[in-house]
Amino acid sequence: MAILGQIRSKPWLLMGVIALALLAFLVNPESIDKVFGKNPDVLGKVNGEKITREEFNDQLFVLQQQADQQGQPKAGLEEQAWQLLVQSKLIKQQFEKLGFEMTEDYFWNQLQYDQMFAQQQQFFDEKGNFKTQELKKQIEDMKAASPEGYNQWLKTRKSIEYRLMARQVFANVSQGITTGKKEAEELMKQRDQLADIDFVKIDYAAYLQKNNIKVTTEDLANYIKQHPIMFKAEASRNLGVVYFPSQPSTADDAAAQKEINKLFSAGTDASGGAENFQNTKNDSMFVMANSDMPFSNQYVMPNQLPQTIQGQIATAAIGQTFGPYKEQNFYVVSKLLDKKASDSTLSKHILIAYKGAERSTATRTKEQAKKIADSLLTVIKGNPAAFANGLKLSDEPNAVERNGSVGWTTPQSQFAPGYLNFLASNPKGSTGLAETEFGYHIINVEDKKAGTMGYKVAHLVKAVKPSDATEAETDKKARKFIQQVQGKSFNDFVNIAKKGNYQFSNPKQAKRFDGQLQGLGTDKDAEILAWAFDKKREKGDTEFFTVDGTGDKIVVYLNGKQEKGTADPESVRDQIEVVVKNKLAAKQISEKIGKAGNLDQIAKQFATTKQSAQVNLLNPSVAGSMEPKVAGAAFGVKKGQLSKPVEGGTGVYVLIKKNETVNKQPGDLKQFTESITQRNAGMFGQAWLKSLQDNAKIDDYRIEIWNKVGSQQ
Repeated sequence: MAILGQIRSKPWLLMGVIALALLAFLVNPESIDKVFGKNPDVLGKVNGEKITREEFNDQLFVLQQQADQQGQPKAGLEEQAWQLLVQSKLIKQQFEKLGFEMTEDYFWNQLQYDQMFAQQQQFFDEKGNFKTQELKKQIEDMKAASPEGYNQWLKTRKSIEYRLMARQVFANVSQGITTGKKEAEELMKQRDQLADIDFVKIDYAAYLQKNNIKVTTEDLANYIKQHPIMFKAEASRNLGVVYFPSQPSTADDAAAQKEINKLFSAGTDASGGAENFQNTKNDSMFVMANSDMPFSNQYVMPNQLPQTIQGQIATAAIGQTFGPYKEQNFYVVSKLLDKKASDSTLSKHILIAYKGAERSTATRTKEQAKKIADSLLTVIKGNPAAFANGLKLSDEPNAVERNGSVGWTTPQSQFAPGYLNFLASNPKGSTGLAETEFGYHIINVEDKKAGTMGYKVAHLVKAVKPSDATEAETDKKARKFIQQVQGKSFNDFVNIAKKGNYQFSNPKQAKRFDGQLQGLGTDKDAEILAWAFDKKREKGDTEFFTVDGTGDKIVVYLNGKQEKGTADPESVRDQIEVVVKNKLAAKQISEKIGKAGNLDQIAKQFATTKQSAQVNLLNPSVAGSMEPKVAGAAFGVKKGQLSKPVEGGTGVYVLIKKNETVNKQPGDLKQFTESITQRNAGMFGQAWLKSLQDNAKIDDYRIEIWNKVGSQQ
């Protein structure tokens, strides 16, 4: 199963079925049908084609597995999963419009070009041929031996099919992108043409420093009307959020310090004061019984120790203690238990996994796995050469190709503790059995070599955390605040928060399935979004939330409701206010310029200077700013004639063209045509996909489903 082992080694590619938290309703499907009057397992449609809940769950699982592998948070991926599904449906529709069909022959012929296989040499023979028949046979064997694994393959195949369709569609459409001879000749002319100009620039920023312009909601709305496609909006909410963290007080800090001192030298209550951290005979048990952090039996490098003791550990004696000292919000006392050279170990293993083990696709029980591992170990101990044959039974991806090797490791390596403990406890040449969260490992210690010194240190830790009294004070403060703002305007909400010096944030376009709120990022974010999107919610509503396990409080104010359609002006103020303000400034500046006779008059009027530049249509840089409208005006105005005011990106320009010249660039028409075609093809893909999405009929039922089912719970 070597090829399929490659797939198992990337679990995010195995689109398994998991319950989506936001849609995992504890409701009988038949009762849901009665509530909805339609199939609740259809979350939306793209041009009439359904997006099912199963598809959505599968796509979300892929993203969550990717995030987990990369050490990223798994929350807030629902919207990304939805967008990927929408794009996949659009690609599939274009694939079929082009006359293609995802047949069995097509799939297997194109599979070698998919990203999962194309760069993996083990999928090809020595002549470069894809091992199609071998892979097919392994899948057939899996179908009979492992229904669970086969089901995962079918889900993986669906994601591969979408990628293959996308590859074909983009290849075909890109072939249609060409550059005509006339177009290329005109572009070459524009590339080589230069205009020498004198100009005056009235910079927006400088003008606005002297002339205050207030951008009204109406101004924003007018701009949006002029650019309707840019401001197509999904449903969102404008929220005011005030966060009340329950932070330890000075008294809480003193209490933690007193407790660590007591445990360090005075003694525990359980021992009647007889046993403390300094005199205990069982350091691990003492730490486990009295510390806010668990005991670690690992040997670590000095740089992995708390910074306070890193410089002292090398000369310390066994049994020496350090502290008490403070590390962030913890008081710590430490004791050196042992030190030894940190051996590097070369090892290989055979993994026998079982159903339920970490990353396992095996269907055998744990008891069956243990029986197989014990039997195999007995054979290998009797004949070490049998290890190579045993690798064929390994559930580790590529075990045979890699001879089961995991390379060189140290006690600090990011490996399962059970595996590392076996290596630390057994000499070179040993073969034995170890259990980890991945299953049973038959391990052979191939070699060992001495390394840097490692230290085993016991840390007794007491967290500085808010007391019940501190949490009660935080709760009191938050409840007083919500009483002050109920029934008040949003401006009052903001001003009261600022007056109290509270942590305020204002996510203006929070979407239902964002998962996290900008400026907040707590476990309550999803619950706040559900509250904000409840159909009973009205502008001006407030709510109080408690973050589980921390005592932190959150007060939320619903400042605005944006339904699907054109964006509410105030919800996009942060994005467009500067642009709109510049446009208002440009209008004022142009009116003030009026019918000025020359550049010197304009420069004097606005207290600026006349400048010179050489501009080009394809590279429209003017005094360090890209200004295509200015370049266009330079070639559009007659020589020696004063232009009309030009509304540029960074200011208003008035110019006079002094001369036009030609600076012939190297390269013939054919080369230039090819470069333009290649550039356009590279830019086309994403723009084309966005255009498809902008013009598609996309029905999203997720909020409706959630609200209706939620109201039944």
